[in-house]
Amino acid sequence: MSVNWIRALLLTAGLSCSMTGFGMQALTIIDQGVFAVGGTVVKTPGTFDPYHPEAQGQTLHGDHAVVRYQIPAQPRDYPLVFLHGYGQYTKTWETTPDGRDGFSNIFLSAGYPVYLMDQPRRGDAGRATRSYTIEAATDDQFWFGQFRMGVWPEFYPGSQFPQDAAALDQFFRQITPNTGEYEPKVVVDALCAVFNKIGPAVLVTHSQGGGLGWLAGLQSPDLKGIVSYEPGADFPFPEGEVPEPVANSGFFGPQGAVSVPLQQFMHLTRYPIVIYYGDFIPKEPSANPYADFWRAAVTMAHKWADCVNRHGGDVTVIELPAAGIKGNSHFAFAEKNNQEVAALLQRWLEQKGLASRKVGLAD
Repeated sequence: MSVNWIRALLLTAGLSCSMTGFGMQALTIIDQGVFAVGGTVVKTPGTFDPYHPEAQGQTLHGDHAVVRYQIPAQPRDYPLVFLHGYGQYTKTWETTPDGRDGFSNIFLSAGYPVYLMDQPRRGDAGRATRSYTIEAATDDQFWFGQFRMGVWPEFYPGSQFPQDAAALDQFFRQITPNTGEYEPKVVVDALCAVFNKIGPAVLVTHSQGGGLGWLAGLQSPDLKGIVSYEPGADFPFPEGEVPEPVANSGFFGPQGAVSVPLQQFMHLTRYPIVIYYGDFIPKEPSANPYADFWRAAVTMAHKWADCVNRHGGDVTVIELPAAGIKGNSHFAFAEKNNQEVAALLQRWLEQKGLASRKVGLAD
């Protein structure tokens, strides 16, 4: 397997993210594997008879996360734990819809141990402890709009999403259903179990995973930083400081926030956090319901960042067009310019002291 080596990721933090020099370098993996973590066991009362196998006395192991990991030679001190968003699984980080390296390969080649998590009741972690009906809904075109690729069937002008039919087909085929009811606590418990197993690390989330990341950040002592691509809900504010919901023309109602005790909220001030949003998000209310939902989300993200920072935290919200990176949808890390997007994150990791390794960089 070849992995792109991005010189931009290894440049000093002061250089522009427009640097896009590429090269190839052999990559040595010193450990890799897959494990399940967290979850629960339910049992039907009674005694199991192996010669007359009925439900009585049998168990079901479920609601766990499944994590795939790779550790390179001369690894950096802090692994990156990747959590997908709604309707996605680990594929979202592995390869782009047009078949190029995704963030897992990009950052693995830059020396980071990478852990890719399928949340409970999704993807490889599909074993749920309660029955659930999966509806076969025809909704590809809705998600095309909601994920800000464009307004079907047209892509937004200047879009960085690979627009050939094969890439779009690949993207639609990576959308994955829940196999059980979505319960944030079940996911957060499993996510905290991941950190408890591997130790201090940086969490990288996408979309719905962003809200789960905040909740894990309120609990786990092993988080050293959170990177959140386009979080869309569940920003936690201290009791008495929750802002009014942000009205929008989207399909999910006003953009609200959640209230948590101040003592718990203060956990979010103990490590740096960065939030990234892509392009095609209006600054003013819009009749485009897909884009206006994200305007409200960005508005709430800024309110939340101001609140955390007011309490002594370190949150930065970066809108990619303002950083000179344009044309990105909801999936900036998987689009044609994902090398540039990765370089921007690498700069942040360096600036926050999260890119160190004791042995130094390989030649």
